[in-house]
Order: sequence, then C-alpha cells, then structure tokens
Amino acid sequence: MQEEILATIRASSARRWMGVGMLVAVGVLVLYVALAAPPEPEWQVFLFVVGAAALWLARSVWNATCDSIELTRTELRTGSGRLLAEVADITNVERGVFAFKPSNGFLVTTRSKPGNAWAPGLWWRVGRRIGIGGMTAAAETKFMSEMLSALLAEVE
Repeated sequence: MQEEILATIRASSARRWMGVGMLVAVGVLVLYVALAAPPEPEWQVFLFVVGAAALWLARSVWNATCDSIELTRTELRTGSGRLLAEVADITNVERGVFAFKPSNGFLVTTRSKPGNAWAPGLWWRVGRRIGIGGMTAAAETKFMSEMLSALLAEVE
C-alpha cells in the first residue's frame, strides 16, 4: 500500500515557460553576439561559454521542473521518488521574510547532511538546509510548509 500524499508542489506552467524562455533567449543572444560581431578571441571564447551555459541551464530547469515535490507523514520526496528528507530528521521549517529561501518557498533544516544537490527551479540542498520553491505557486508551498510544521508539532 502506498502512503497518503498530504501535499504536492508542482512548478507553475507559466513561470516554467517564462523562465526557460528567458534563459534560452539569453543563450541565443550571447551566442549571436559571439558570432555576428566577434570581439577579441579570448572574449569570444568567454561569450561561447556563457551562451552554452545559459542553454545548458535552460535544459536543466526544464527537466527539473517536470518533477514535483510530495509530502507524506514520513518523508519529503520528489514525485520521481528521490528522498529529500525524512520528517523525523527535520528540525525546523522557516518561511519568514528574512530566511535564505527560494522565491515563493521555504527552508527546511535537517539533523543529517545527506549531500548537496540541486533541481533548478524546484529545490536545492546544501549541507543541512533544503530550500523548496522557485518556479512554484506561493499557495502550494505555503500549504506544504504549514502541513510540515503541523507534522513536526505532532512528532514533538
């Protein structure tokens, strides 16, 4: 039997298209400048690297935002099944204005350090902190953070 999903966060379709579109536009424009009006060779190489990096990031954001984040009673995971954190391992949920969190998101602090990871536009993990949000709807992330806070209050 599969565990009941209490809350789900998905990337907003409009933000997803807008963000990826802007990254593609930047990449194409920088590559165009590198080819149409070539500066000195070292600057041209720099422009090629920046253009390629923007296109790579656009692809990464597109692929990452296909996924979702799910909250169950025992874990916080992606829709594809990647475990972000066990609820029992979470110590704190920060949603404040001054918290170092993604746009429209929240910050989770855990006891363990499972390693750094990043799904651009959806979540990131550095050390004990997990930032959830980015291209997500504010209402969905607020609901998930409140559900997670309630689960933490139950555990204590």
